[in-house]
Amino acid sequence: HWGEISVNRVWHAARDRSDLPADDVDNFCSELGWREFSHSLLYFNPELKRRNLQTKFDGFDWREDDGLLRAWQRGMTGVPFVDAAMRELWQTGYMHNRMRMVTGSFLVKNLRLHWHHGEAWFWDCLVDADHANNSASWQWIAGCGADAAPYFRVFNPVTQGEKFDKDGAYTRRFCPELADLPDKYLFAPWTAPKAILDGAGVRLGETYPRPVVDLKQSREDALAAFARLREGAV
Repeated sequence: HWGEISVNRVWHAARDRSDLPADDVDNFCSELGWREFSHSLLYFNPELKRRNLQTKFDGFDWREDDGLLRAWQRGMTGVPFVDAAMRELWQTGYMHNRMRMVTGSFLVKNLRLHWHHGEAWFWDCLVDADHANNSASWQWIAGCGADAAPYFRVFNPVTQGEKFDKDGAYTRRFCPELADLPDKYLFAPWTAPKAILDGAGVRLGETYPRPVVDLKQSREDALAAFARLREGAV
């Protein structure tokens, strides 16, 4: 059962909406295309949520760390933009696609935890969870799926926050303990001088966690691990 309204009908109905911004219609139709692609992948690969489409990833050196996983799930990684998104997911059952990519990249690249953990958590928490889309998207962000993201693409949650949450309203909403931090330090509170932290009532390691990983070092470690995989040296 594929639904009472076909994707073909939805696509044409959207294209007929000349009153809507063309870019918005294009983006919507593009997402319909990704949806169909994901469902096609699942149809031909019934074990999509369990097996890497690119089998070379079967030997990848994923880290096993329950503490890091719990920090990610609870929105307590010490990286505000990631934490805001994970808290939104837990509180509302939803997060924007941009945030799904940022948090997914952080899990599989910076924390280097298996994408299965992310797939399972999103499946449990998202109100719009879809077996095909969820599995295919996690394989995409991990680099092991069809037409996957390049292994060297690692989302920087600091610059992503600065670009997509310019006034900090989103991050402050879900990380209220950081609400009084100046915009300059909101997405990287560990860089703020002590006087600034004191003035905002932020005590790293007490009122808000210190980062569970160093963003630069964890990125370099991930790139090295993926490079070894690519070279067949794992």
